[in-house]
Amino acid sequence: MRISLQLLLFHCLIFSGCRNGYYSEKDFGSLTKIDSHVHINGKTGYFEEIATEDNFILITLGVDHGDSANISRQHESAGYSAQKHPGRVFYGPTFLFDTAGWGTPDWSSKVISGLEKDLSQGGITVKIWKNIGMTVRDRSGRFIMVDDPGLDPVIDYIKGRGLPITGHLGEPRNCWLPLDQMTVSSDSSYFARNPHYHMFLHPEYPSYEDQINARDNMLAKHPDLTFIGCHLASLEWNVDSLAKRLDRFPNMAVDMSARICHLQYQSAQDRKRVRDFCIRYQDRLLYGTDVGDSGNSDSEQFKKSMHATWLDDWKYFTSDEEMTSDKFRGRFSGLKLPKDVVEKIYYSNAVKWYKLGI
Repeated sequence: MRISLQLLLFHCLIFSGCRNGYYSEKDFGSLTKIDSHVHINGKTGYFEEIATEDNFILITLGVDHGDSANISRQHESAGYSAQKHPGRVFYGPTFLFDTAGWGTPDWSSKVISGLEKDLSQGGITVKIWKNIGMTVRDRSGRFIMVDDPGLDPVIDYIKGRGLPITGHLGEPRNCWLPLDQMTVSSDSSYFARNPHYHMFLHPEYPSYEDQINARDNMLAKHPDLTFIGCHLASLEWNVDSLAKRLDRFPNMAVDMSARICHLQYQSAQDRKRVRDFCIRYQDRLLYGTDVGDSGNSDSEQFKKSMHATWLDDWKYFTSDEEMTSDKFRGRFSGLKLPKDVVEKIYYSNAVKWYKLGI
């Protein structure tokens, strides 16, 4: 009888330990989390308010839409938010890729001078965008790719400051497919609205492989560069393909922003493969959403939507319940990652890779 009681207590302890090795929905608000990829483009404070309520720290990143005035407004909004919410909002500026003078020392000196000013206000990274490889061209009409030697002085400057580069280079592989063959609706709806970026319609532009190869070549040229690849480094379609790059480039991490649905899509086919990937590369994955707020939306609606997005993602990573997505048909189960993996994805990896002073 005594032995049976001891065995019962032992099994209870084991069960309790296993149960406590995972987070649940009720833990969502108690854990400090970082959304490592957002866009704060206004001063209303909507984003910051819901982030405080849901216990999120925000990293807001600039985007080069080819408009210097727009970039200045982005930097002003980001800087204002970071100063108003120290330790809760961080930002990474971008730079205008003006092709005037491209390929000359004057070009790189001008870019570096601008970055010097923007980074001196507390920037933690420099964001480079998909216009490198998809939009900007040199005087001969050739697309400028990210491995072009003309960018090396700027990359060397950023490295010299001990900062990472955050790169949205290329697009999801769906971009090169017809709309009706894309795997998730977030891609098909985006490229339907932005046909100028739908590369299936522009076969004369660099291919998907061209984009990935140029990024890989850049990293091979700069092995000491810390690089955070946005959107699962545009390898969202296959965790095995992404794993090969993470193995090849030890100074590369990736954020999940706007691509979690692609992990869910793969989970519907092979949950174990996706879960094993997240556990194996737990030190290289950063949570992010890519949600932006310009201050033009209804504050309560924005907060409600943001909370729902964050909570749905939390359920995917922390539970094993059956789920559905509005972005593709079919069911999938949450990954139910161990606590220590969740803590890295949602917090400590961003602190480490971005060297956040918190």
